[in-house]
Amino acid sequence: MEKKKVLFVFEEITPYLPESEKSIIGRYLPQGIQERGKEIRTFMPRYGCVNERRNQLHEVIRLSGMNLVINDTDHPLIIKVASIQAARMQVYFIDNDDYFHRKFVMTDDDGNPFDDNDERAIFFGRGVLETAIKLRWAPDLVHCHGWFSAIVPILIKRTFADDPLFQDAKVVISVYNDTFDKPFDEILPEKVQNDEITPDDVTILKEASYKSFYKLAIQYCDGIVLGSDRIDKEIEECIAKSGKPVLSYQTEETYIEAYNDFYDKILNQ
Repeated sequence: MEKKKVLFVFEEITPYLPESEKSIIGRYLPQGIQERGKEIRTFMPRYGCVNERRNQLHEVIRLSGMNLVINDTDHPLIIKVASIQAARMQVYFIDNDDYFHRKFVMTDDDGNPFDDNDERAIFFGRGVLETAIKLRWAPDLVHCHGWFSAIVPILIKRTFADDPLFQDAKVVISVYNDTFDKPFDEILPEKVQNDEITPDDVTILKEASYKSFYKLAIQYCDGIVLGSDRIDKEIEECIAKSGKPVLSYQTEETYIEAYNDFYDKILNQ
């Protein structure tokens, strides 16, 4: 029987970033799923604070070179890769000078979220899927983690719906308590629209907040994981109304096995 393929889309992975709720899951979940007999590919952004020399990142020339248009501006897509030897896994990094060559991850020196975090998220999500296409690697399931990857479900269900690599893929979103109050640009819906994504598809983005990213993901995903023991009440209500399969919050001791079982449940729907 052919191995099921799981594509992981992470905002953070340790050791490339400091340990956090999300980065620890980013490090150990793919390894655990691989050890349970599934094939994996793992992606994260190449933030400016990721030490390329220490972590031995190198560019994959055959995967780089595409331009992605975000808000009517071309942005080169650069792909780098590194290995976590102890886990026998590779991590692919989505890189771009405009969006990711900064000392900090999501906020500036004063702790204020970057003004273009919405565009960075859109670029990252599209970059992951375009790279999977170049790899000719068709996932059975895509697991997105956090609001920063929450654009991926609509891209799979609309933009790449007719692509043979994604037409049968299931999508899971992990929701975390990663809140911030700063609104996005009010033209956010227009930034996401393309030939396949209509204004009606992204009505929910009119509120232009991180919550709207989560709500969009909940609308287009096939399953939801509660990645934090407490999440925003508004998002919690949105999840309850969705009627989608939900995996409750899991402890460090239980989450890998529980996630693997949840993947099988979603894949067998």
